Amino acid sequence: MPLNHVNIVEIVALQDASNQNQSAVIQLKAGARMKPYTVEIEIDLPRDQVIEIFDNQENMFHWQNGLQDIQHLSGQPGQNGARSLLVYQNGKHRIELTETITNRNLPDGFDGCYEWGGGKNTLKNRFVELGGSKTRWESTCEYEFKSLFLKLMGIFMPGMFKKQNMQFLQNFKAFCESGESVEGVE
Repeated sequence: MPLNHVNIVEIVALQDASNQNQSAVIQLKAGARMKPYTVEIEIDLPRDQVIEIFDNQENMFHWQNGLQDIQHLSGQPGQNGARSLLVYQNGKHRIELTETITNRNLPDGFDGCYEWGGGKNTLKNRFVELGGSKTRWESTCEYEFKSLFLKLMGIFMPGMFKKQNMQFLQNFKAFCESGESVEGVE
C-alpha cells in the first residue's frame, strides 16, 4: 500500500548531526485515522421489517460474533446520546466498547461512536428501500487509533477492518432472511 495518506502517515526526513546522513522515519500522528470506507448488502426483506430486527438490541447477539453482554450506561436506551458498554470475546481477547448513539433517524439511518482502549470508530448506517421486498444496508466506517500497533494495522491491513464490518452485515442478512444466528460463536 503506498504511503500517500497524509492524514495517517507523515514521512519526515531527519538530518543525523553526527554523520550528516539523511534517514526517513515514519512518524505516526497521534489520533491517526484510517480512510473511511463503506460496505453494503442487500437484504430480501422490506425496510420496515429490517428496521424492526435492527432496532431490537437483543437481536445483536444473533449477528455480532463474540458479543457477550450489553450494559446500559446512560441516557434513554436506543435514543440519541444513549451510552452502552458492549462486551465481546474474541478467542482469548475480551474487548469492551462504549457505544454512544449519535444520530438515530430510523428508518433512514442510525449512527454511533464506539470507543475502546485503542481508539474509536464511527459508523453511519443507512437503510435504503429498493422496492417492495428489498432493502440495502450501507455502513460507512471511520477508525481513529491511539496505539502504535493499531495505527500500523490501519495502514498495512485496512482490509481486515472492512472484512469484520462486512461479516456483521452478512450475519445480519442471514439472521433476517433465514433466522441463522451466530450467538455463542466467537
